[in-house]
Amino acid sequence: MVARLLSKVDFPLLSAVFVLILAGGLALASSGEELFSRQLIWLIPSILALVFLPQANIKAILSYRWVIYGLYTLVLVILAITYSIAPTISGARSWIQFGGFQIQPSEFMKAALILLLSSFFAVRHVAIGRVKVILHSFVYFLIPAILILLQPDLGTTLILFGIWFGYLLLSEIKFKHLIIAFFILITIGTVGWNFALADYQKARVVALFSPEADPLGVNYSVIQSKIALGSGGVYGKGFGQGTQVHLGFLPAAHTDFIFSTFVEEWGLIGGMLVIGAFIYLVLRLVFLGEQSRSNFARFVALGTALMLMIHFTVNLGSATGLLPVIGVGLPFVSYGGSNLLTASLLIGIVQGITDKRARA
Repeated sequence: MVARLLSKVDFPLLSAVFVLILAGGLALASSGEELFSRQLIWLIPSILALVFLPQANIKAILSYRWVIYGLYTLVLVILAITYSIAPTISGARSWIQFGGFQIQPSEFMKAALILLLSSFFAVRHVAIGRVKVILHSFVYFLIPAILILLQPDLGTTLILFGIWFGYLLLSEIKFKHLIIAFFILITIGTVGWNFALADYQKARVVALFSPEADPLGVNYSVIQSKIALGSGGVYGKGFGQGTQVHLGFLPAAHTDFIFSTFVEEWGLIGGMLVIGAFIYLVLRLVFLGEQSRSNFARFVALGTALMLMIHFTVNLGSATGLLPVIGVGLPFVSYGGSNLLTASLLIGIVQGITDKRARA
């Protein structure tokens, strides 16, 4: 039984995931016992998803399109309910209180959108040149994006847009139709800047071009993050010795800037290990996707790799001051049970639907 269980999991994939989870656990344990304990509770269903989801006949279940559309619709309904009942936390109504825990439904929309777009493009990627196909797929992004923007949650909205736009590229869209997609991007950006973004969000974008301006205001977090990254040196200060975190200088040390938190204590070597694990994880997902004979499995694997890569790029870009801070965590590393479980569910599904021969 154990041999059968182990034969269905992808050890190279899971090894990278567990390195990232370990790095996040060390950073959270150093930040505070309560955060670490809460994340451990979320880790239980996440590990179950990683190890046992591949054992289920997930490929057959997801072969029914109504299942995928049903999941997407269910998350949409929960998003609508969230806006109505969620308390305001950090200026947003994004979390549903469940006992002593907070659940963020917008995180699960990332997985639902990946499954839906994978099913959509698996049969329509040859017709991607048709404008109505592009617009049809855009609607799948637009509906949850509006609900999430109302919360407001700009970071998740941009992640969803990146997923949709990435699927257009994966579907080998023609250049002339790519122009249409860029036109949509410019339109959304213009409308968003003038009507959707709050003043503090605009200030973060503007501050990107003046990194030394307002060091006690809009640029404070990024400056402190850079100090944490630089002060770690090659080997780091050691577990529990990060002054930026423990003296309270670095805001959002367990979420947006957890990479800086980890590097301060574990140095350049620790940071490179996290980056290496992430790159390997993405490349492994791409490999599994490209080796799959099913278009659906290919799109799910590549879509998951795309989502993780967007998170990785935006999070590290924010920590180093190369990109605006928009509240995007580092998957498997940052504190947040909904994000951890969502990423784990996707990795579990990828293992269950891709071809076993690719793991040889």
